[in-house]
Amino acid sequence: MRWLRVIVLLIVVLVLSGFAHYTLPQRDIVRITDTDVIRTDFSGMNRMFYAQGDSGSAETVNRDLRIINTIRANGRDLVFRNEDTGFGWPPYFKLDSADLHAEASRLAREAGDQWFAITHYGWRSNVLSIYPNAISITPVAGPDVRLIPWLNIVILLVMAALAFMIWRIWERFEDRVITPIVDRAAVRWAKLKDRLSGR
Repeated sequence: MRWLRVIVLLIVVLVLSGFAHYTLPQRDIVRITDTDVIRTDFSGMNRMFYAQGDSGSAETVNRDLRIINTIRANGRDLVFRNEDTGFGWPPYFKLDSADLHAEASRLAREAGDQWFAITHYGWRSNVLSIYPNAISITPVAGPDVRLIPWLNIVILLVMAALAFMIWRIWERFEDRVITPIVDRAAVRWAKLKDRLSGR
């Protein structure tokens, strides 16, 4: 019984950790090299990683997607998508993807060797053909700038406090309700066995 509880707890922690890693804002320090608009096909595997299409339109299997091409300090390329999140999930309320695309295009032409912190959420997967979604672009002093994710720290602390409260509530529920039921069932089972054996 104890191993089952540990396995279930590990699965829950892994799912919540993956969900938090995908959803919480992250920042990468990059140089912007180019912007583009590509036609993207959506399949059953990658559709859930993209924002919904325009409201009121029919469900499409492909649509245009704004892309921001960047390069990291180590020379590796990193591609961001740039689409509105609207009022759905995750709750970034991003409604300015056209403005962000224009800003990124201008910065690619004019910034030269300037470094930027791109705030984004999501993952990059070549297999699933998904990109992290850029939320904002902020100039930084250089590629070695240390950025502390204060918002993520606060959100994770609140989540940890909620998890601790739920655990304590469950422990009390188990002590007050489940344990007495199990004890009564064990006593009844022992009495039934005694009757059946003729004691």
